[in-house]
Amino acid sequence: MSTEQNVTGPSLRARFQALEDERRRSWAPDALAINANQRAQLVREHGNQPHVGVGDVLPAATLTRTDGQPAALDALVANGPAVLVFFRFANCPACNIALPYYRDTLWPALKDAQIPLVAISPQPIAALGEIATRHHLPFPVLSDTDLALSRALGLTYIFDAPSRDAAEAKGGTSEALNGTASWELPKPSVIVIGPGRVVRFADISPDWMDRTETPAILAALDSASHAASAKERHHAA
Repeated sequence: MSTEQNVTGPSLRARFQALEDERRRSWAPDALAINANQRAQLVREHGNQPHVGVGDVLPAATLTRTDGQPAALDALVANGPAVLVFFRFANCPACNIALPYYRDTLWPALKDAQIPLVAISPQPIAALGEIATRHHLPFPVLSDTDLALSRALGLTYIFDAPSRDAAEAKGGTSEALNGTASWELPKPSVIVIGPGRVVRFADISPDWMDRTETPAILAALDSASHAASAKERHHAA
């Protein structure tokens, strides 16, 4: 596929910056500090655990669509590459910026190229469907039950104590976020896989307010396509 398609409108980083600016105006200093400190800690510690990388093979996972139907990774890559976007949960403010951004800037090019795009969260489907409905997402939103795939890929993090206490003070529970007793979520990630579930591109964002931009995803798909074509020409020679 070509990366020549123009990506119009503000970048994802600019959209997150607008959210950050609004929080500075409206949030109490202690709430700002809890949020910023958790994100900074995740950035500092990001290299301490292994993560999925290019050339790895994903497990033969089957996830669950918000309508309850199964969605197997093998089916996604039956005819070529697929793009997996891991996000946190349906009411995550940054996720409600990121998924519409991908809807508007990434999905049209993938649809034209017949490349599947799915968004994945560990949240149970009863709550997860809200984000798909709210933003009229044209691509499937899938539930990663018990964080099985996210954990296998090394994507998850555990809430620090201040973040957990703040969530509980608002009436939140880990079960509502991920269906388990663990205060755990995936780091936002974009993973491109090809046939055989082989990873062609992986970008993991420890700071959930700094995620993969569409041009980087399109460039990765373009590069993978050129590499596959070169391999085919070599074998044909």
